[in-house]
Amino acid sequence: MENNFWQKLKKPILALAPMAGVTDSAFRQICQKNGADIIYSEMANVSALFYNPKKTLELVKSSKKEKNYVIQLFGKDPEHFAVATKIITQKAKPAGIDINFGCPAKKVFGHGSGCALMPQKKLAREIISAVIENTNLPVSIKIRAGIGSTDALKFIRSVKDLDFKAVMVHGRTYEGKFTGQVDFKLVEKIKKLIPEKIVLANGGITKPEDGLEILKNHPTLDGLGIARGTFGQPWIFEEIKFLFRHPERKSKGKSFNEIKQIMLEHSELLWKEKQDRGMFEVRKHLAWYIKGFPGASEMRQRLMLVKNPKEIKKILK
Repeated sequence: MENNFWQKLKKPILALAPMAGVTDSAFRQICQKNGADIIYSEMANVSALFYNPKKTLELVKSSKKEKNYVIQLFGKDPEHFAVATKIITQKAKPAGIDINFGCPAKKVFGHGSGCALMPQKKLAREIISAVIENTNLPVSIKIRAGIGSTDALKFIRSVKDLDFKAVMVHGRTYEGKFTGQVDFKLVEKIKKLIPEKIVLANGGITKPEDGLEILKNHPTLDGLGIARGTFGQPWIFEEIKFLFRHPERKSKGKSFNEIKQIMLEHSELLWKEKQDRGMFEVRKHLAWYIKGFPGASEMRQRLMLVKNPKEIKKILK
């Protein structure tokens, strides 16, 4: 029996969008604690799962505390997607599975995956069908506004009869990468085309006010997917929710003491999960957290050398 958690979520739905090297279990837990309704894994390669699943299963493992956790798969071979889907469903046990049709990164695109699949509508259909047929979990997709002569509307028209439950649309084209114009009107047109499915808009949301503006100006959308806007402010989700409920008020923000608490909690989760490797990976987060604070430059230099959470606590004191 399929459990479609998407339909049970209160709107607007706010999701932590998938990001390679960022959305590990520790960061997902921090974002969920600070208002994220859905949390996505880092991208998992279906061919790696097909040939040697151990390392990739380690990448996408989750804590029991993680709710509405979606694992995102990328690749280009329907057979690999079918096998990977079975493995993920049985071993990783997430709440849902997502298929990446939106990544513009050279490494992924050059391999024929991610956004490179959008113009290949027949292959895209085969991939979506392969995933749906091999799991009882709700399936979703992530796409871009377009690539070349294939825009997101054309792509959705070619697959909309398939039983995926949700789509996250990055409002920039492949050519626009991460800095081009974000087309939220296009995302609204997609919602009109598939009213029975959940449609989330993604791209260019760097502060809570951005999120409020998009939700206010595009009321038919079901919610937002937030990626780089979470860097150094994983509480952006609860801030957007606060502004949505109280549009007349200003974003509350966090005091430095509150930020320090989140930094320590994040560091401890990473230490527990990955030990020394976690302390290496937390450095980028620590730099994002303290950006803009007095003495940030000197503090950042010291934080870049930390070996355990106790050292981080000492520096923050």
